[in-house]
Amino acid sequence: MLHELERAEEVDEDEDDKGEKATRIEGVRGRSWGEDEPAQCLSRPVGSVIPFVVVCFQSGDMFHAVTVGLLQTASRTVCEGGVSEPGRYFKPLIDVMLLDKAKSGGSTKQGNVMGVALVHSPTRVSPPKSAENPPPYGAQHRQDALWKEVGGNEALPPRWQQFELGDDDTQYQDDNLVMVSLNRPLPGVRLGRSYFVNHNTQTTSRKKPVPDRPEGSLTPDCIIEDHSECIWSLVCVGTSCNVMSASEDGSICQWVRAGEPVGEPWRSDGRAVVSLAVSPDQTMVVSGSEDGKLRLWNMEEGNVVGDPWKGHNAAVRWLDWSPDDKEIASGSQDGTIRRWNPKTGRQIAPPIETGHRWVYAVKYSPQGDKFASGGEDGVIQDGAHIFSASRDFTIRKWSIDGKELVVLRGHTNSITSICLTGDESHLVSASLDCSVRIWDLKTNEQVGDPLWHDDELLALAISSDEPYIASAGKDRKVYVWSIEAALQHDGNQVHPNHGAEQMRWDEAIHSAHKVIERNPSSYRGYELKHAALHGAQRYDEAIEAFHTMLSKLDHISDPQMQNLRQQYLSPSDAEVMIRQVVHAQIENFPPRLFHTTTGLLHDRNAQINVFETSTQYKELLSLTMKHADRRLECIEEVVMTYFRYAMLSHRWEEQEPLLHDIQGKAVYKLELVGGVHKLQSFCRVARDAGYRWAWSDTCCIDKTNNVELQESVITMFVWYSHSALTIIYLSDVLPLSKPGALAASAWNKRGWTVQEFLAPKVAIFYQKDWSLYLDDRSPNHKESLTIMQELVHATGIDTSTLVAFRPGMKGAREKLQWASTRTTTLQEDIAYSLFGIFGVRLPVIYGEKKQDALGRLLQQIIAQSGDITALDWVGKSSQFNSCLPADITSYEVPPFAPPSPSEHEIQTTVSSLRNTAAVELALNLYTTLRNLPAPRFAHCRLHLPCIVFPVAALRRRHDQDQVAPDVRHEVKAEGLNDLLITTEDKLIPFPRTKHAFLLVRPWDRDILYPVPDSAPDSTDSDDTQGVDDINPPESRADDWFHADHGPDDSESHTQALRLIVRLGQPFGVFLLAQQRGGEYKRIASDHDIIAQVTDMASVRCMMDVRTLEIL
Repeated sequence: MLHELERAEEVDEDEDDKGEKATRIEGVRGRSWGEDEPAQCLSRPVGSVIPFVVVCFQSGDMFHAVTVGLLQTASRTVCEGGVSEPGRYFKPLIDVMLLDKAKSGGSTKQGNVMGVALVHSPTRVSPPKSAENPPPYGAQHRQDALWKEVGGNEALPPRWQQFELGDDDTQYQDDNLVMVSLNRPLPGVRLGRSYFVNHNTQTTSRKKPVPDRPEGSLTPDCIIEDHSECIWSLVCVGTSCNVMSASEDGSICQWVRAGEPVGEPWRSDGRAVVSLAVSPDQTMVVSGSEDGKLRLWNMEEGNVVGDPWKGHNAAVRWLDWSPDDKEIASGSQDGTIRRWNPKTGRQIAPPIETGHRWVYAVKYSPQGDKFASGGEDGVIQDGAHIFSASRDFTIRKWSIDGKELVVLRGHTNSITSICLTGDESHLVSASLDCSVRIWDLKTNEQVGDPLWHDDELLALAISSDEPYIASAGKDRKVYVWSIEAALQHDGNQVHPNHGAEQMRWDEAIHSAHKVIERNPSSYRGYELKHAALHGAQRYDEAIEAFHTMLSKLDHISDPQMQNLRQQYLSPSDAEVMIRQVVHAQIENFPPRLFHTTTGLLHDRNAQINVFETSTQYKELLSLTMKHADRRLECIEEVVMTYFRYAMLSHRWEEQEPLLHDIQGKAVYKLELVGGVHKLQSFCRVARDAGYRWAWSDTCCIDKTNNVELQESVITMFVWYSHSALTIIYLSDVLPLSKPGALAASAWNKRGWTVQEFLAPKVAIFYQKDWSLYLDDRSPNHKESLTIMQELVHATGIDTSTLVAFRPGMKGAREKLQWASTRTTTLQEDIAYSLFGIFGVRLPVIYGEKKQDALGRLLQQIIAQSGDITALDWVGKSSQFNSCLPADITSYEVPPFAPPSPSEHEIQTTVSSLRNTAAVELALNLYTTLRNLPAPRFAHCRLHLPCIVFPVAALRRRHDQDQVAPDVRHEVKAEGLNDLLITTEDKLIPFPRTKHAFLLVRPWDRDILYPVPDSAPDSTDSDDTQGVDDINPPESRADDWFHADHGPDDSESHTQALRLIVRLGQPFGVFLLAQQRGGEYKRIASDHDIIAQVTDMASVRCMMDVRTLEIL
């Protein structure tokens, strides 16, 4: 049933119950309901039954927590004098009901269901000390029960008892068997002592047989024993304990995962506790008992809070807490669901008459606005699909309109409980066949081997913070299993239980034990035992055997044995070595990552803890202790594989989840608001791609911590570069988009995304519905020719750089151009987003001016690398320094690139200058330029080496086509052709003070050593060039040019004259205005100022070389 909920005032317990109108989806074809009820059917195979079923919630493609429970004997049970088969008299078809929004009015009841249910007794009866043997196999005879309208058993056989259950229900019970008659007594059945028949072995027994456990089956991580009766309910919590269990013995126990109890058991007045639920904040626990009462417990103190809550008149079989923590729903054998205020213990709405005779499952939706219920007659579910588990041994998946989609088969008896893993990729089921099974919801196949108990299972729970399963039932034990180990323990793949390989390891273990028995003091038997146990993947035992072997070696004084001992590591030493490698490997990883299996966010210590409880770690530890030759290599390989992670690149949208929104919560279970669905989908995609860890900038950084935020901004490029995969989500690119959609996406216009697609080695683009862009299924879209060509066109970045970018200072002007058309929400972020691309570490000062943030970056680039191409821009000057731009957009216009003269032109000009006075001046100029210092910044002042051309005259020019506020000036400078300069500022008329304005050519040292066209692109180097590196190697200069060379040295003359030719080509200049203190300021222009010397042979005009201080 699906119940729409409205908040209501608390109601008195004695107020008349108000039911709900029920809409049934009928499972019995042709059955007549009320005239206003729909005739929609879930068709079922004749003879199949869903007795006490399960609730699963689904939103979109996500299912939410599940559980259920009860009851049927696992083997055929026989009564002497009469044979009854399990479930024989239960109705063979199901009624599934969908309840509308709660309204006032009468309740809708379904017809009476009659039958006999054969289940194990909830009351333990001690067998007699001496018992007669049961009849031999084959002596059973069948006698069907005959229903009569009146009459009853006047006398019961010995050891049988009769109980009145209310509503005219009668229960008959002995030590093995329970029979329940619904609505009438059970006459005409000859009752004798019950016994068990095993048709496989053709034997009979008074004692219930223990199920056969296959050899080599997975053993649980821990078995917890303390309850004296069967366990009805389990929950996993993440506070002071890991598991809580509720038992028929009336107690609630807490346990850590390793099996140690937490505090004393909680007692519930001696009545059986059959249901548990933990509050969302995990501070309170509510329990339901056989007496129909609810009790609220303080988790930390273990005390009942207030008086028991009264309302139900039969056992409370199910409890669930609403996601918002404001109410609790309870389902009972009285057929009602009641809603409670956990703060007051009072009901907040009239009881809901479900139409179920017993309510065995109640579950709130993730949004808390409705819940589903299930009982003897079935379960219905909102969302896209329904999961039901049945005593027909199957799990079925249905659509909301009643169509059966998938049937999961594998259990051999009734299924009592199902749950979903935290990432909702797998379904886990428990059954009366004594097994827990795991199902892959993508393939709808069972994965791994069954996990076996010694008796029938009633309860199941999955942890939210660590990947493990807790299961319990009639054997009074809680088994704790590792999901990871269970998935790997596949009988067909990893660990063949019945294969020849497993038999060989079993034989090897047996042989090792014989060696130990023959000589217990020898290390040899334990060495063999370790090898065999390791091969059998029983790593805990293998480690213990190796530790024993080392203790044996420690007591041997033989030098050869001592040398052998030195080659081995103790478990503690191996643990230290592995941890050192782990810390070294993950040092450059993000400090917080999502565990894609559980959906929980882990800090670095938690990540390491998860690793150290994994099967991979135990296997590695077992190997590390012994194999010295490949120890470090093996550790590094395992650690790198285990900790590899995926990064998300996306465009921020409204209501992105932040750290405080997801801290301590499983992302898969968050309410679907804002960016939560995107985050969930990202984690799923990463998980399905095989990545255990994932990172998103929205919630993996504590943005309230300035130190952490600053470090994250500085190192984010490194995180992306170390990622194994970067998932790029294009929220505005629709499915089936054509090429070009990526280029037009808003993602491609954001500032931070430049580094997010340059840094990683592997990147994959996803569309709005999380399908692959262009349906390109290649493992790396950086290897897709179509996608890379689109990015080249959209970004202006060449393919080789997109595919294999390395950060550094080289090519600064080009890198600034990449970011010139991009935007960021915070204006200073446009500079911060480039820190990683240039490989700089600078303080992140949120709140500073955009010009200051960009100025600090450009200052660092110029000062550290000596690259002055960052000074080549057009636009407005920055207040930080007039030689720097006020905005990144000033780099959008490509820099001026003068045509290079051909080699023939250069040689012709050199020949014409060789026999002139220009030779000696050229040699002197070369020496002067070569010895110039690198540009540097100090206190926002640029000390810039340059060739100076003093302005001789400056006159404002008035043109009719001039656009305000631009001002044009005609400029005459010594040694240069006349220029026309456009500025926004009206320049002060030429003063009497000589040389108030200068045209300067910033000195670029690369002119001394031109790079051939065939030389590799400098951006391919990841070496950040510093000031100490900009002098050329001796082989490039000093071998052929020295200051004391005379005019007869033809080679040095040629190189000096070739420099003059290069300086004679058109070049970009700055216009500087002298200030009162003698410093200069740059006069910005909206266009490049291109100059050229008047006469190349007149070298003297280029001899004014200075280092100017520019504000």
